[in-house]
Amino acid sequence: MRSELMKKGVSRLPHRALLKSLGITDSEMKKPFIAVISAASEYVPGHTHLHEISRCVKDGIRNAGGVPFEFFTIGVCDGLAMNHRGMRYSLCSRELIADSIEVMLMAHPLDAAVFIPNCDKIVPGMLMAAARLNLPSAFVSGGPMNSGVVGGRRIGFVESYEAIGKYKDKQLTDADLADFENNACPTCGSCAGMYTANSMNCLTEALGLALPFSGTEPAVTAARRRLAKETGELIMEVYKKNICALDIMTRANIENALAVDMAIGASSNTILHILAISQEAGVNLTLDDIDVIGRKTPQLCKLNPASEVFIEDLNTVGGIQAVMRELAKMNLLELSGLTVSGTQEQRIKAAGEADGQVIRKLDNPHRKDGGIAIMKGNLAERGAVVKQGAVLPAMMKVTGTAKVYDGEQEAVDAIMGGEIKAGDVVVIRYEGPKGGPGMPEMLAPTAAIAGMGLDGSVALITDGRFSGASRGAAIGHIAPEAAAGGLIAYVQDGDRICIDIPNRKLELLADESVIAERRKATVLKTSSADGYLGRYVKLTTSADIGAVFN
Repeated sequence: MRSELMKKGVSRLPHRALLKSLGITDSEMKKPFIAVISAASEYVPGHTHLHEISRCVKDGIRNAGGVPFEFFTIGVCDGLAMNHRGMRYSLCSRELIADSIEVMLMAHPLDAAVFIPNCDKIVPGMLMAAARLNLPSAFVSGGPMNSGVVGGRRIGFVESYEAIGKYKDKQLTDADLADFENNACPTCGSCAGMYTANSMNCLTEALGLALPFSGTEPAVTAARRRLAKETGELIMEVYKKNICALDIMTRANIENALAVDMAIGASSNTILHILAISQEAGVNLTLDDIDVIGRKTPQLCKLNPASEVFIEDLNTVGGIQAVMRELAKMNLLELSGLTVSGTQEQRIKAAGEADGQVIRKLDNPHRKDGGIAIMKGNLAERGAVVKQGAVLPAMMKVTGTAKVYDGEQEAVDAIMGGEIKAGDVVVIRYEGPKGGPGMPEMLAPTAAIAGMGLDGSVALITDGRFSGASRGAAIGHIAPEAAAGGLIAYVQDGDRICIDIPNRKLELLADESVIAERRKATVLKTSSADGYLGRYVKLTTSADIGAVFN
């Protein structure tokens, strides 16, 4: 037992004295010590109930003969941080989360760990820590929020942002706005659509580190609490079998998770995080590897924000395991890999069949390729990412006129001010990992475009990234970013930009001589951030390798 570094032998008498000050008994001292790592928070809606989920996990650990020790890590709510300076701290919190867990579990060696994330960067941060520490590990998320109901229509969080654009366009009244405010987010939990939080929780299940339905069971149900208790009991079996995180976080299982990513039309942020997680696991996937999987994997689910189907609906028809069972019929998964509860094959055999509607069959997919596409071209020499499953058919292949903005707020003001017209391509730059800094999400401009009815005629490209709630022809993660001298830094108003999602092309239509002159004449902007953001600028890398630290 790792915990014996703290509790065994005469030389550890002082350590045992400290442990006994916590109330640890002699009989407990002989049992495995299990870390319970929670991201509970009183003002993050996805995390406000995690104290209760953690209590259930600890009950399960005690039921199975272990001794739980809970500690906490930070968690940013992207919704609350959106569209102001706070969003610059969201992505960079991922590294802090991973580092803080490493510090705690190296300073206080325990025998196994249960991770309790729910939202956005907390899930990948915890996955990175699990890979780094390589303990017997299991995950159970807090679960998704129920969908809201406004005007008799089911909605997710993104519709509240789109309501702003509709209000500016005089489609909604003050009373309508109040209806959205009061009813868009009816329960605790991660926002109801296939946004980043739910995407990452679903992929953690597909990876094999969480029990079936961990990614989809709603936050408010008794089943979610039972799942937490069962995970507490399960970790003791995982510990006894000495199945460590890297035994599960293999290349095959990571590629399984990517196939599910494509099949469920998940958030484009998942690409950023899977790249980072794979590096921690020693797998080192590339965007080209991801593109190969995306091209051959059909999209079987189209969930909010791409439709009015929600995570709770996916849960009702069998969840992620039913998706995986359908993918396995096309030999798109490697089924021999370990999970926390048997092999992938054993789990899929126990799953239900796809219902044909929420989870389409292989002979009738939404798309023959995946919900996410990797794009390249002179505007994205090292790559860019688009959630093609949430792009209208008319916007899959367009050439438009550049409207260029050095930062998100400039673009939002322009959109709300009526400056953007059909046929424009909004270019938002200096919002990458170093240039932002922090690679902020762009939900406000994409929602404004959709809310004003322009998502069928206006595209947006950026070296920043998008909320999983974004929809439309929104292409992000452009690398190299503007701050690193990427071509996006030299685009000017009036330039023509070609977006060809089916052929994965993103091109500035300008002569090389013109571009060369602009490179000579343009002074790149640099960040003046201080504090943690200043340190982040010095350490972070490009989006095409996950924006990990050097």
